[in-house]
Amino acid sequence: MKIQLSEHFTYKKLIKFTIPTIIMMIFTSIYGVVDGIFVSNCVGSDAFASVNLIMPAIMILGSIGFMFGTGGSALVSKTIGEGEKEKANRYFSMLIYLLVILGLILTFIGIIFIKPISNILGADENMLENCVTYGRTLLIFLVPFLLQNTFQSFLIVAEKPTFGLIISIVSGVLNMFLDFLLIYVFEMGVFGAALATGISQAIAVIIPIIYFIFNKSSILKLSKAKFEGKAIWKSCMNGSSEMVTNLSMSLVNMLFNMQLMKYAGANGVVAFGIIMYVGFIFSGTYIGYSFGTAPIIRIPLWC
Repeated sequence: MKIQLSEHFTYKKLIKFTIPTIIMMIFTSIYGVVDGIFVSNCVGSDAFASVNLIMPAIMILGSIGFMFGTGGSALVSKTIGEGEKEKANRYFSMLIYLLVILGLILTFIGIIFIKPISNILGADENMLENCVTYGRTLLIFLVPFLLQNTFQSFLIVAEKPTFGLIISIVSGVLNMFLDFLLIYVFEMGVFGAALATGISQAIAVIIPIIYFIFNKSSILKLSKAKFEGKAIWKSCMNGSSEMVTNLSMSLVNMLFNMQLMKYAGANGVVAFGIIMYVGFIFSGTYIGYSFGTAPIIRIPLWC
């Protein structure tokens, strides 16, 4: 049974509508665990520590995608509810194009400063090269990473949460296969791990782009757009809570890692990384529920 955003939501309908997003976030967390398993077992503990040391810095940049996804989806769904579908598509397209531009700028800045950031985080001489390699490779795929987070929210607005789940499963299975191929078979180390993640993210973005451009029945469509500062402001303000949440989580992880490197070395970062991987699986439940309900219950600010 298809559930539309315009319907009256009972508890049963709300749970049914958000279950695909919850499962999607749990699966996404599991894929990260698989990355860690391959790196730790096939490359070594120092490489695993390097991945966990630099990952929070990448996630800080990725928080922009959460902001545009949750804040923008609420604004777009509200506009659709007001019967202005053309304006909703204009907002949607503008936010996607703006995110691509911001992603390219952040990619350029991140690639330049990834080495000094690794030094600040406490990477020793055994970890620095792996931190830089893993970080720069992921930064090359930063735009797909941002768009992946954003498209998941907009697929909910398009009343296709199950489609978003399918995309995540396809992307995740591809990520695990590429981990096996690039890390275990071809022995490409942390570069292979980052490349596997980046390619899977790119696939997870290409599929929604094709859907939003060519599917004539889609509620949302990528089309021409113009810069509309008021809509950007509303989206950023409304999605700022998700951005700050992810920023705070990443900053806390960075501070933990810095202290662990100081007092326990790479082994301390490895232990903390394992604990965080397990925690991500459980936190994926409420994060997925939050994403799934955002277009339904969130009231855009400054309207």
